[in-house]
Amino acid sequence: MKVHANAALGPAGRSALVDAIESGLTLRAAAAALNVAPATAHRWWHRYRLASATERSSGAWLADRSSCPHRQPRRLSAAEEAPILEARRQTNLGPGRLAGICRRHRSTIWKVLHRNGLSRKASSPRPAYRRYEWSRPGALLHVDVGSLMRFDRPGHAVTGDRRRSRGAKRLGVGRVYLHCVVDDHSRYAYVEQHRDESGQTAAAVLERAIAHFASLGLDPPEAVMSDNALAYRRSLAFKDVLARHRTRHILTPPYTPRWNGKVERFIQTLKREWAYAHSWPSSAERSRALPSFVRYYNRRRPHSSLSDRPPISRVHNVRGQDI
Repeated sequence: MKVHANAALGPAGRSALVDAIESGLTLRAAAAALNVAPATAHRWWHRYRLASATERSSGAWLADRSSCPHRQPRRLSAAEEAPILEARRQTNLGPGRLAGICRRHRSTIWKVLHRNGLSRKASSPRPAYRRYEWSRPGALLHVDVGSLMRFDRPGHAVTGDRRRSRGAKRLGVGRVYLHCVVDDHSRYAYVEQHRDESGQTAAAVLERAIAHFASLGLDPPEAVMSDNALAYRRSLAFKDVLARHRTRHILTPPYTPRWNGKVERFIQTLKREWAYAHSWPSSAERSRALPSFVRYYNRRRPHSSLSDRPPISRVHNVRGQDI
């Protein structure tokens, strides 16, 4: 039997309290004997008296009652809950992300999901980690590359028909690479798609990203953090860009992606909320939707590590923001 965490008495104590009252003690004396308030003795004694014979014999009267109020005048109606539930089924996002889509507070969305059995189970505890954040927007940039398959028609995972997608794996349409640059302080992201992940391409993307951040009013970066990919570690073009802007290059230790976790997490978000969130007719259609998603991510999407504010809220010198 589940007992409320703050309950003064457990099932055995409640039964002993009733036995003491039936033996002749007053409510106040029985409460003092069991070291509880007289109101607690009054509540359980009257709950025992109002219980049926079946509830007394089975011990059902000893169970805690729900603390849910009988009236909830501010509870959302079924029609108001429907868009939240539909958005959850289509995106599988949590309350924090659905708050920006459905324009409801995250606590309200959590209650709707929990009430309808759509909330996630508690995950295993995270391993110990240490968070860090540079104090100035644009001071530290995280860079990394993600990849997606290119396709000219949806596969059987989307259509459900293996006959239509037979031979699609032999088309050899290749991959598209997402070169991502994320600001450490604000989480503001810059993304470009390319057919390769070479050092020349990575250097050109970084050059354009620095220019984009400069257009927001930010100073050149003090450092750029990347993993040990050859495009970053051995590329002379990439090193030339860093030298031109007098920027330090920070390489993460081997097998420690958490050092560069902000851009790693952004790539996961990019895939889940843009690339895999819809059934695209082709990869070209998917690519055309990328700029609008990045604009939404930077300017409207609530970010959990920023108190549910978008990344642009931390770029204090953005031109025109304070006008």
